Amino acid sequence: MGEPRLLKPHVTNLPGGLQVRRLLPAAACRSVGPFIFFDHFGPVELPAELDSDIGPHPHIGLATVTYLFEGELLHRDSLGTEQAIAPGAINWMSAGSGIVHSERTPGSLRGQARRLHGLQLWAALPPDDETSSPSFQHAPADSLPQLQAAPGVHLRLLVGQAFGLASPVRTRSETLYLDLRLDPGTRWALPPLAPELALYPVTEGLQLDGQPLPAQQMAVLPAGQGAVLEAATRGARLAVIGGAPLQQPVRLWWNFASSQPARLEAAAQRWAQGWVPGGFEPIPGEEAERIAGPAWKARTA
Repeated sequence: MGEPRLLKPHVTNLPGGLQVRRLLPAAACRSVGPFIFFDHFGPVELPAELDSDIGPHPHIGLATVTYLFEGELLHRDSLGTEQAIAPGAINWMSAGSGIVHSERTPGSLRGQARRLHGLQLWAALPPDDETSSPSFQHAPADSLPQLQAAPGVHLRLLVGQAFGLASPVRTRSETLYLDLRLDPGTRWALPPLAPELALYPVTEGLQLDGQPLPAQQMAVLPAGQGAVLEAATRGARLAVIGGAPLQQPVRLWWNFASSQPARLEAAAQRWAQGWVPGGFEPIPGEEAERIAGPAWKARTA
């Protein structure tokens, strides 16, 4: 039995008290299954006057995966999608050859103090799908399977298959994403549900194989292993992620991912050109706004 790798977050403090913790990519671990990016934002109450909108920006070669514990966001993209994101739902946007999207405060919440807490993940697309047509999926909270896996063990299957359940979210490779809750004092053996697996306690630490796993640190399990989890007196809530290993190394540059560095450079040039024929398509109604990308550099994550 190997030992898990523990990843500490890189923390960024944003206006309004919003804190973002980045766990992936990390020097000690670049990916877990297809997941190449893991951000945890909040929990926070944003002040009424704060503009927390994220304007139009592009992606290639990956799928963005948005999951909220609290609050609400409004997703728009260059396919013409307009979708509110509520707690418990999954938004899965496959960028493929290129997509532009924005995430904004819904009109009903503007000018009000508001809660925000959630996870933003990116899943790398398989090499053969990096240039596929972009697409968008929304799975409402009530469409996602739930199960009491054991006394005191409650899980929601967000993406993938486990315990005889299947999420309605369609993926391009073996992918697993669970929202797992343990009642206070519960001890449970998590089976090896995927070839690669990691656990992230969202707000409360717990014991993992008899060793402390602090809140907001990620434990990457040895390949093919599960773990014995034990919650403390306040219980625990974890994100469990994993899947099959990447078929080949994936490079990241800004909001782009690819196994082919030339695609990253081409995407950077397309975005720098603005809204031109052959470039990225704008979001309908948001053509006057776009987030400027950094100057192209060949160095990639």
